[in-house]
Amino acid sequence: MKLTFALLLISLLALPGVTTDPGDNVPINHIQVIGSHNSYKRAIDPKLFKLLQRNDSVSMSKIDYSHISLTEQLNLGLLDLEIDVYADTLGGKYAHPKGLDWAPGQPDYDTEGLMKQPGFKVFHIQDIDYRSNCPTFKGCLQELKKWSDAHPNHHPIFITMNAKDEVMKRPGFTVPDKFTSAIYDKLDKEIADNLGLSNVLIPDNVRGKYKTLEEAILHQNWPTLKQAKGKFIFLLDETEPKLSAYISGHPALKGRVLFTNSEPGTPEAAIHVMNDSKKQLQQITALVKKGYIIRTRADSDTQEARANDKSSFNAAMESGAQIISTDYYKKSEHFKSDYTVAFADGGYFRLNPLFKLAK
Repeated sequence: MKLTFALLLISLLALPGVTTDPGDNVPINHIQVIGSHNSYKRAIDPKLFKLLQRNDSVSMSKIDYSHISLTEQLNLGLLDLEIDVYADTLGGKYAHPKGLDWAPGQPDYDTEGLMKQPGFKVFHIQDIDYRSNCPTFKGCLQELKKWSDAHPNHHPIFITMNAKDEVMKRPGFTVPDKFTSAIYDKLDKEIADNLGLSNVLIPDNVRGKYKTLEEAILHQNWPTLKQAKGKFIFLLDETEPKLSAYISGHPALKGRVLFTNSEPGTPEAAIHVMNDSKKQLQQITALVKKGYIIRTRADSDTQEARANDKSSFNAAMESGAQIISTDYYKKSEHFKSDYTVAFADGGYFRLNPLFKLAK
């Protein structure tokens, strides 16, 4: 009877799509995780949202979503978060968003005075979409550190970051400070001071004996899950000229904290963003097989959720992209839809289907 059960179990595990626990010795580029997009974002207050919607209903529909706290997301099992940062060296630049005055009667904002302090701020769009579950980057990092300390054996957690300094096309909006190499130095220091570099997997850890970061990952030098246990991995999801400002003085990202969304073929290439999983499926698969870690999206601008369309998510899974981002690990609270994103077992972590048979 025991032998029959064992044979049955072996046959089930051999079926397509059925995976076992990958174990600690699997390299981190051989897994697939689901995480959230703009993970800090709270809903725009209804009074302001209605005002903005009257002026531009299409644009407002694209940002009509929100998230639970970072801690709650991590407790669910999400393993990728996205944090947008605005530089605010002197403090106070974003302490009173103009949207507060455009639509009177909104709840109080920044009652603790956090936005008046110097340091990086975390929100989506200046003066419009400014409510955040962790309004300062320092606060976000301290929240991550607290959760990690309570769960020291957690899988590596990817943190995708945007350095926000875009100027709004309409007059009257707050003009952000531009990101420079010096500002990026402060960003690295903020992570080191509040999370601790011992809790971060940095490019130097992956490069090892190789001359460039790309050379290292093409030689499969990613650490194993065991080696990356309890770590955070930061990715700067930007293009030029922001990338050059971060890389300047740090060839192959020597001494830097964040990985960069560098093009394959460059010395800094290791983690790359390719957000159109359907159109880029074959290219994603090819890069993943070479050794790159790829981040893609299951949905964007609320479109897939409104149409209950999982084609992009299915393509993302099939592509082998290791990081899949969504706004809908839970059903929307902003419109009626049954759309949610998770793997077949309901979780957010699995062995990458491109590598699960390779032993």
